[in-house]
Amino acid sequence: MDEQIYAEVMTIFAKCFEVIAALVLIIGLLASAVFAIKQWRRTGNVRAGYTLMRQSFGSVLLLGLEILVAGDLIQTVAVSPTLESVSVLGLIVLIRTFLSFSLEIEMEGTVPWRRPFTSGASTFSKAQVKASEVPDKS
Repeated sequence: MDEQIYAEVMTIFAKCFEVIAALVLIIGLLASAVFAIKQWRRTGNVRAGYTLMRQSFGSVLLLGLEILVAGDLIQTVAVSPTLESVSVLGLIVLIRTFLSFSLEIEMEGTVPWRRPFTSGASTFSKAQVKASEVPDKS
């Protein structure tokens, strides 16, 4: 395969990852808002809805960041593997890792090594279940 065609195809794949990440963020925001509204309407507690939205959208943000990093990896490694682009990628991954770490601490309230393994997807599914629970009327 010609190098130019290969670079173009990999650039398209990297752009697809960026589009997927944007869709995940938009759909995740809407779903998180729905979960929060359901929780608020079921319990009558605005704070519970707000907390649920923060947790569910935080997990969506983590997933979006992971997808964006994958797109950056494809772009850098497959298309333009220069020392400068790899250095920029390293800095981007470092910043996104710090953001992910900070989001996880904020959502869970504890550092990752002090809690059992969870993923963004499991946090999001827990939010969905919590939004569907019938509140205890006692």
